[in-house]
Amino acid sequence: MSTHDPVEVHDTLLITVTGTDRPGVTSAVLETLARAGVTVVDVEQMLIRGRLVLGVLVTAPRDGKKLRRSLEATAHELGMSVDIEKGQGDNRSRAQERAHVTLIGAPLKASAMAAIAGRIADLGGNIDRIERMARYPVTAIELKVSGAAPDRLRTLLARDAATLGVDVAVQPASLLRHGVRLIVMDVDSTLIQGEVIEMLAEHAGYGAEVADITERAMRGELDFEASLRARVKLLAGLDASVIDQVYDAIVVNPGARTLVRTLRRLGYRFAIVSGGFSQITDRLAADLGIHRARANTLEIVDGRLTGEVVGDVVDRAGKARALREFAADLGVSEAATIAIGDGANDLDMLDAAGLGIAYNARPVVREAADTSLNVPYLDSIMYLLGITREQVVDADAEAGIVTPAPPV
Repeated sequence: MSTHDPVEVHDTLLITVTGTDRPGVTSAVLETLARAGVTVVDVEQMLIRGRLVLGVLVTAPRDGKKLRRSLEATAHELGMSVDIEKGQGDNRSRAQERAHVTLIGAPLKASAMAAIAGRIADLGGNIDRIERMARYPVTAIELKVSGAAPDRLRTLLARDAATLGVDVAVQPASLLRHGVRLIVMDVDSTLIQGEVIEMLAEHAGYGAEVADITERAMRGELDFEASLRARVKLLAGLDASVIDQVYDAIVVNPGARTLVRTLRRLGYRFAIVSGGFSQITDRLAADLGIHRARANTLEIVDGRLTGEVVGDVVDRAGKARALREFAADLGVSEAATIAIGDGANDLDMLDAAGLGIAYNARPVVREAADTSLNVPYLDSIMYLLGITREQVVDADAEAGIVTPAPPV
């Protein structure tokens, strides 16, 4: 047999060591196993609030009683407990269909987790691994699931999530999750709080009228281009300096800067696509370090808004077109794109992306998107990508950025 041939496994022992964590536990257990001459087939370890659980699957030795005595002696010296269970073969082979299921809540109640776990079991899925991605300011838990179709999981768990008051995202397990991706974001009510056109309209004395039209357009009740032109006409005569005042009043959504800063370190690319105005979005892109931006342009003549836009309107179809063009320009496959939006004019963009995320969105958008997030923290999207809160905090600390400690 060559060194590259797999070890043929028949009888095995599952050794589980539990107790208060301390340095040297893993090495002591493995040294004991080494003296017995067994082969390690699988190993897994986790730490919860200072309590260690170490599981090691090994080939059964010739003298099982001797190994048991040795392991019990080692565990006693470590002040830990050991359990030894006899079995047949390796871990069961994983089913071909695998998915990452991410649960996010503030709080994330045990009843919600129980309901989601039950639904996964009903669909024939098995939870192979559970990992906490964040505990503050939201709780995020990732379940690695095998044996259930991701599309079926996504459909049914989305319904459960709405009832349970939590966010559940389902993604097929694939290499895409580990590669460089392009994230394309809507701006108004996604990247930033509120709607820029409503802020401009307040200065023109038409705030309430424009807010009503905007809401109806975002719900998909009005044609976006026609509604935009109608709203912009109400801005005619405004001094262009108002744009600077509005920009200074913009509040970026919590977690937006952390999201961009962290994922840029990993080579991600960012773009913003807006039905708003380039006089705002271009400055936002420069401020946040976003690579590409596309939006409508307000016409300004002699220092005043004319009530018109220049060129074609960036509407629902235009947003999807921008995503595809940005992906091609940056050398990222469309399957590796992520789109984030909240309104009906984002629907084509969400559909065009490899992963479409409805962020605090209208019902029509939540129903159509791949997944939905309803927490106020934009950086929660990182938990869907397998990035933990601890990794973000550590990376920021290395860059000299201090993150407030979570409450005890």
